[in-house]
Amino acid sequence: MDGISTLLIALGLAMDAFAVSVTSGVTVTRDRLKIAFKAAFFFGTFQAFMPVIGWFGGSEFSDFVTGYDHWIAFGLLTLIGGRMIHGSVTAEPGERVANLLDLRVLTFLAVATSIDALAVGVTFAFLEVPILLPVAVIGIVTFVLSFLGVYIGNRFAGFFEDRIEIVGGVILIGIGLKILLEDLVF
Repeated sequence: MDGISTLLIALGLAMDAFAVSVTSGVTVTRDRLKIAFKAAFFFGTFQAFMPVIGWFGGSEFSDFVTGYDHWIAFGLLTLIGGRMIHGSVTAEPGERVANLLDLRVLTFLAVATSIDALAVGVTFAFLEVPILLPVAVIGIVTFVLSFLGVYIGNRFAGFFEDRIEIVGGVILIGIGLKILLEDLVF
């Protein structure tokens, strides 16, 4: 997998954490830098850790699906992207605002926004992608976007709230289509 695809996947995966960060950042009025760092650390760590779990799980089954791996990768990425788009379109305004000061809430949000990364890890295993570089890129991109999301949330929440997960979903579907077409054509 090339560097651009890895970066685009990282951006796509980070969009739901970014959306939660921006909309939750609306409520942050004091200690913004500290809270932004804390949220970014949680989101980035979970987003980087989940693909590793998926990769190890997927590696166990990759020999059985070698002939169909491109279809599975396409299906998983399309499903994840479609879920992100659907969730963005059907969510009520303000539904994603959460208290980032509460450790339980932050942990729940970090897990919830990184479930799709677990499936991407399975996809990486099926495609026999070494996991270390993508995990680092996913974690760093999610950290940076989550930090920025919380920090600027009170200024831009209304603009990003309903749109950013749609962008992430479209990116993941596009990457899935690229993987499918590359395998079918080449």
